[in-house]
Amino acid sequence: MEKIQLSDHFGYSRLLRFTLPSIIMMIFTSIYGVVDGFFVSNFAGKTPFTAINLIMPFLMILGTVGFMFGTGGSALVSAKLGEGKSKEAKEIFSMLIYISLGLGVVIALIGMAVLRPVAILLGAEKGAMLNDCVLYGRIVLAALPALLLQFEFHSFCVTAEKPKLGLTVTVASGVTNMVLDLLLVGVLKLGLTGAALATAISQLIGGFVPLIYFSRKNTSLLKLGRTHFMGRALFKTCMNGVSELMSNISMSIVSMLYNKQLIKYAGENGVAAYGVLMYVNFIFASAFIGYTVGSAPIVGYNYGAGNHSELKNMLKKSSVMIGISALFMLAAAELLAYPLSHVFVGYDEELTKLTIRGFRIMSFSYLFQGFAIYGSSFFTALNDGVTSAIMSFLRTVIFQVAALLLAS
Repeated sequence: MEKIQLSDHFGYSRLLRFTLPSIIMMIFTSIYGVVDGFFVSNFAGKTPFTAINLIMPFLMILGTVGFMFGTGGSALVSAKLGEGKSKEAKEIFSMLIYISLGLGVVIALIGMAVLRPVAILLGAEKGAMLNDCVLYGRIVLAALPALLLQFEFHSFCVTAEKPKLGLTVTVASGVTNMVLDLLLVGVLKLGLTGAALATAISQLIGGFVPLIYFSRKNTSLLKLGRTHFMGRALFKTCMNGVSELMSNISMSIVSMLYNKQLIKYAGENGVAAYGVLMYVNFIFASAFIGYTVGSAPIVGYNYGAGNHSELKNMLKKSSVMIGISALFMLAAAELLAYPLSHVFVGYDEELTKLTIRGFRIMSFSYLFQGFAIYGSSFFTALNDGVTSAIMSFLRTVIFQVAALLLAS
């Protein structure tokens, strides 16, 4: 099959073929929590399932640095490649990977230290739920450096013109998580501990396999090697990726607020139902996110090369593809509301009804979600992190928090 390069002209077919690995890759990544939730809910019970939903947003906040370095860094690196500055691109890539690896260790240690008070703050009462939050969180945090790398390599594999590498590693990581969940939770009955171990081990695969690949001689555009600290490049990376950082932090904070309100007004059933909705939303949204991850390096490359006609082509074709996908997602969410609710919480009739009702309402958000995600990512790829951050902050924090407060 013909190799697709960032410098190519992209029609619908070529664009879909280039971004499809990233779309599948992000969907598999989103499955981690979904699989954990399924096995814990059905084999360990409602309280451990609720504990995962309470503590997961905090864990995701700690992993968002990987998104920032990945999206912001790939925008800068792809622009340098478009400018013909291959050596500088490799040096920036190497610096970001080394910094994030060390930063991951520091963040993991801090997270473990504050895990218990954070769980209490989020609504976990003393007893089984609090202990479950701490147990699950500490095991998953042990693999946080690998998670940061995994999030980064999602973007950098595409920038290196190796989207299939990212897909292969992510599929292997996702399958590992599923198999281990089945073995540790379903067969050996290790409950929450088994689910956490399955997730941590799968993240080690997702983060360190690409690290080994780029550390050795390869045929991609990027390779890890000697570098030096480049403060301006690091600042530019953070500015480029701040929208993705804020977007993920904001979504986690909003989830925390939802959970806190739900456990107050609807108890464990409210948090459990919202958890199911978020699992499914992660999968649906990850398709949009995967497309933006796959297409962003093309935008960044053409921005660096000054090819404005191709930038307009990308914006037009992306808008059409996202619009069509949004309609399919709306229909799918409505049709799958009952079966998906039954799969997760079918053991509780009242909880199932509550979850189905939530699905019916949430499904209409897919008509707009893809355009919001892509719009923010497009400006990131243009190295305009400020505009991207404003769009992301309004979407993920201001409007949602305002709606939550008004509804309360």
